[in-house]
Amino acid sequence: MLNHFSFRGKINPRNEIYQVWTNDNHSEELFSPGFIKIKTDYIHNNPVRAGWVEEPHEYLYSSAKNYAGMEGIMEVDFLW
Repeated sequence: MLNHFSFRGKINPRNEIYQVWTNDNHSEELFSPGFIKIKTDYIHNNPVRAGWVEEPHEYLYSSAKNYAGMEGIMEVDFLW
């Protein structure tokens, strides 16, 4: 992975060594419980969009299982 990050870092003039994130990421203020839910659902669905799992709660390292009322592998402080 480090080789991949290094390659991406070299082709982007805004980096010195490595690039991990895509260039189009931008921060957004989490201003309401509804907006937090939208963003949390988006994150939980990333493994589904990638084709790794069929349902968000099936991804081992996701808090989606906790939000679905199941016991996950980590302790979660709920945002909404």
